[in-house]
Amino acid sequence: MLKLAPLATLALMLGPVIAGLAGTVLPAFGYMPALGGDSLSLAPFHDLLSRPGLATSLALSLGTGLAASFGAFTIAILFTAAFEGGRFFRAMRALLSPLLAVPHAAAAFGLAFLIAPSGWAMRLLSPWATGATRPPDLLIIGDPYGLSMTLGLMAKEVPFLLLMVLAALPQTDSLRARHVATGLGYARISGWLGAVLPRLYPQIRLPVFAVIAYATSVVDVAIILGPTTPAPLAVRLVGWMRDPDLAMRFTASAGALVQLGLSAFAIGLWVAGERLVAVIGRARLRSGRRQAGDRVSATSSALAMGGLTAALLAGLVAIALWSFAERWRFPDALPGTLTLASWQAHLGHLGAASAVTLAIAVPVTLTALVLALACLEGETRKGIALRHRTLPLLYVPLIVPQIAFLFGFQILLLTLGIADTLLAVGLAHLVFVLPYVFLALSDPWRAIDPRYGHVASALGASPNRIFWRVRLPLALRAAATAAALGLAVSVAQYLPTLLIGGGRHATITTEAVALSAGGNRRLIALYAMTQMILPFLAFTLAALAPAVAFRQRQALRASA
Repeated sequence: MLKLAPLATLALMLGPVIAGLAGTVLPAFGYMPALGGDSLSLAPFHDLLSRPGLATSLALSLGTGLAASFGAFTIAILFTAAFEGGRFFRAMRALLSPLLAVPHAAAAFGLAFLIAPSGWAMRLLSPWATGATRPPDLLIIGDPYGLSMTLGLMAKEVPFLLLMVLAALPQTDSLRARHVATGLGYARISGWLGAVLPRLYPQIRLPVFAVIAYATSVVDVAIILGPTTPAPLAVRLVGWMRDPDLAMRFTASAGALVQLGLSAFAIGLWVAGERLVAVIGRARLRSGRRQAGDRVSATSSALAMGGLTAALLAGLVAIALWSFAERWRFPDALPGTLTLASWQAHLGHLGAASAVTLAIAVPVTLTALVLALACLEGETRKGIALRHRTLPLLYVPLIVPQIAFLFGFQILLLTLGIADTLLAVGLAHLVFVLPYVFLALSDPWRAIDPRYGHVASALGASPNRIFWRVRLPLALRAAATAAALGLAVSVAQYLPTLLIGGGRHATITTEAVALSAGGNRRLIALYAMTQMILPFLAFTLAALAPAVAFRQRQALRASA
């Protein structure tokens, strides 16, 4: 099994992407015999270009995606450069780690509940500061420039990029490099950017590309916070793919290829920016300048990091309040009465959606964990780390936009006769869960001291016994955390569940996003709260796993 594990892992990750892209390309050029397309043509692209507002949709997807990615990257880098090793940095790190588990849709709902004209922020300021007794007539949620959507994406991508930076920092010897730069007269941020960032950036480049690809093709956050007249391209593509007129599938496929090209173009612009920044950076280093507005950069990054974190937390609190609110009139700062009536009234529907969600997430997460452990154990027994060869492949499902290959993957599943089933949805989720589980588990696994295994082998233990009794117990905390992360990723999947499931399997996430079109904040809050509770329970169980498994082994509890 260990020999086949890497091949199986790559097949399950890359197979659907490759097959899905192939299944999207042919209909995009008019060939899909099942729908009457028997020859290749450019008619789908002609129909796509005739769609009103297409240029605006493209500009929205590109602009909001690049702005959110650049903003999140800048905040994460400058904040690390200014505060690495300090108390504020450690506090933000501890605070942002659990926020990473909050699904994008839940975070978007929280931000909407906070900044809407009748949101919690306006309620806290009214009427004593604003004089308003009614919500102001402002278009904040769904603004035509996608500013709210950009802010929502930034609030979720900053924690991800910061944790990627933290994972890569130990390999840069950042503290020593910073001390050397300080000794040469460089200010804190200037020295860090000149001495540490060139070593750090190559290690976080692929996660940055994944953020750009996601931000330029996001669907659930765009539905909740983005404009609708017209909507970003990915949202319009979902509507065309689900149109009762099956001929729209050809146009949707052409649009999916355009979306793939748009995301690739955004990454290309980023790469061009990398080269420009490298040229500017080298020129600045040669100039001998050792001060570059460090105080302004440090203050700005701290305010941005603190503001986004506070907004995200306040939004989650607003969701919790709305889920228990019986009556909350504007401009009251808090609900007049808190009650469980909404939870009791919708408990059956919430339970059914949660059951479907877990029926998909649990098997997918366990499969991903088994495959990741098998691959890593195979590496250990061979004594060969596959990091440099496999790392780019792990990011392929994250860099290729979901909308670009899921339609083609759906066609493949129809051919196999398993479309619209839980198995099909699980296979689609596995494509995205596997990379996160493997990446979360690989570094802690490789950090295990190999001498434990050598001692056990010298005592006559078999390789399998060493795995079960030595390495796995030492990596139990990391394995449990990786499983919790995998479950959180599966719970948050909207587009794969909607398209591959054919709308037949109502999960917490699909129901929550569907409710965004309505105005019932209490009902939206119930589903958003449930969407947050499931990952929270998973991470709680992950934290308790070593204490329960090693309750009679104090030293192993501390090291696991």
